[in-house]
Amino acid sequence: MRFIENLNFNNMAIKTQQTSASVTDFINSFADTEQKRIDSFELLKLMSEFTGFEPKMWGATMIGFGSYHYKSERSSQEGDWPLVGFSPRKAAISLYVFSGYPEHEYLLKDLGKFTMGKACIYIKKLSDINIDALKTIMGETIKFLQTRYISV
Repeated sequence: MRFIENLNFNNMAIKTQQTSASVTDFINSFADTEQKRIDSFELLKLMSEFTGFEPKMWGATMIGFGSYHYKSERSSQEGDWPLVGFSPRKAAISLYVFSGYPEHEYLLKDLGKFTMGKACIYIKKLSDINIDALKTIMGETIKFLQTRYISV
């Protein structure tokens, strides 16, 4: 994803790696409101069904689905990263579902109520967004990543 290439790691190992921690335990302990827990379990189901991949913890706070191996075009950084994912953070749910490339910005027009960060889409609650638009974004992102990088 473009956001990985924008991070300035130069020769550093990426800190966020897949772990064997329980996704369910993470959501139950980390999601700070009942609504965020409900939305997180709904996203878990949606992303699992859509991608066909089992959810895995990446680092201490990110849930990812599938993975690919990237090599940065700007530095010697390389590593594995989930194809799509999310995290029920305190301020908002972070969705890691978008490539960040300008040619994919049109995919955001029907998504609904969200804000953008460098690496993700932030939503307050799942009902604020159009699930069909989210699926389209995930599908295009996965297709892009699998074409550009090596799936692992």
